[in-house]
Amino acid sequence: MAAPADQEDVLARYRSPLVSRYASAEMGYNFSERKKFGTWRRLWLYLAQAEKSLGLPITDEQIQEMEANLDNIDFKMAAEEEKKLRHDVMAHVHTFAHCCPKAAAIIHLGATSCYVGDNTDLIVLRDGFNLLLPKLARVISRLADFAEKYADMPALGFTHYQPAQLTTVGKRCCLWIQDLCMDLQSLERARDDLRFRGVKGTTGTQASFLQLFEGDHDKVEELDRLVTAKAGFKRAYMVTGQTYSRKVDIGVLSVLASLGASIHKICTDIRLLANLKEIEEPFEKDQIGSSAMPYKRNPMRSERCCSLARHLMTLVMDPLQTASVQWFERTLDDSANRRVCLAEAFLTADIILSTLQNISEGLVVYPKVIERRIRQELPFMATENIIMAMVKAGGNRQDCHEKIRVLSQQAAAVVKQEGGDNDFIDRVRADPYFSPIHKQLESLLDPSSFTGRAPQQVAKFLKEEVRPALIPYQSKMGGKIELAL
Repeated sequence: MAAPADQEDVLARYRSPLVSRYASAEMGYNFSERKKFGTWRRLWLYLAQAEKSLGLPITDEQIQEMEANLDNIDFKMAAEEEKKLRHDVMAHVHTFAHCCPKAAAIIHLGATSCYVGDNTDLIVLRDGFNLLLPKLARVISRLADFAEKYADMPALGFTHYQPAQLTTVGKRCCLWIQDLCMDLQSLERARDDLRFRGVKGTTGTQASFLQLFEGDHDKVEELDRLVTAKAGFKRAYMVTGQTYSRKVDIGVLSVLASLGASIHKICTDIRLLANLKEIEEPFEKDQIGSSAMPYKRNPMRSERCCSLARHLMTLVMDPLQTASVQWFERTLDDSANRRVCLAEAFLTADIILSTLQNISEGLVVYPKVIERRIRQELPFMATENIIMAMVKAGGNRQDCHEKIRVLSQQAAAVVKQEGGDNDFIDRVRADPYFSPIHKQLESLLDPSSFTGRAPQQVAKFLKEEVRPALIPYQSKMGGKIELAL
């Protein structure tokens, strides 16, 4: 099939849905060609400035020419140069030199391709974390508000997805928040652990720079320090090969994969709760749940999060395998793989955080459904309380236990075999044996007496752990988010 005549027709070519359909503009820009090649030019400027300050014959005029053309990138020329040279860095060196003829001789002086390639990657990774962290903080903040609002509302707990002891709606939400707080700490740590590759030369020995400075080791070290500081990093890796260790990428994608696991669990819980009709994600007035079944309210946002989170979790396998096959000082089989996995990990994390924020800002709770489910299961859970009350009223524990065993099995048969409601308490009320505690039954069945310290745990957790962790992000909490799709 012939290629479309208009090569600029974006609808005629595949575009990653991560960018075209879902991701934010700022994260899309962070991994864009303009950000990448603009950063390359800034790194060449930093290098020239530092080399000049340490005595190399570089003029103010050359520096000013470079500064004036940082964003004046002729992408068409660069593409033509790369096609001819088969080398992306040299293509952009030539393109930059074309608009900086006076500085042409000193652009990329002493550097290797990884000076711009790897250092740019580290800048982009750092900036990617700086975009993700406020978004994660916003999600935690929204869920914390939700947990606080519903801290006291009893709800049926589940273990093995079978009815268990009661919890509260807010306490269950705190399980989600705790995982996300762990992710917040992990992302902060991964960002802060990033170092700059710096000025290390072809195989990491800094030989070319030592030659430029005529054997002056102190100047070479100072050059590394100056460029690192200009790029906004506090430290550079002390040793590298041609590249920084690819184990760094493992650490970066590991914390993003862990975030994906947290969000998958949260959104799976929301999907299960939607099935139970206890809690739902937002559903717009004109939204269609199914093309065939008009009544359906599918949890499509949560499903999207689960779908993309699975992709995010798998991406960590790429840097694991890449790091394991980097022979000696480096091989180039890392390059194409990293172009894909690093960008996709951040874009995917960005998307699921934005989607989860939208979900958390519009969660709908159905108290009557939650109460009904409690009424169905609580009578069985209250049997121990009933036995204790009867013993206090003078009854025999073993006799009471047998009575309750018979009545509870009869009630269970009604539920399971006849599809009726749990009538265990009605049977207790109708049995004269339990007359000493008939007036206590309402208090014995108060759901709030079965939630333990859940409300107190919510309050303490939010006050002592969650809210303090959000303080650095308070100025970036922003308003509600609306999803484009």
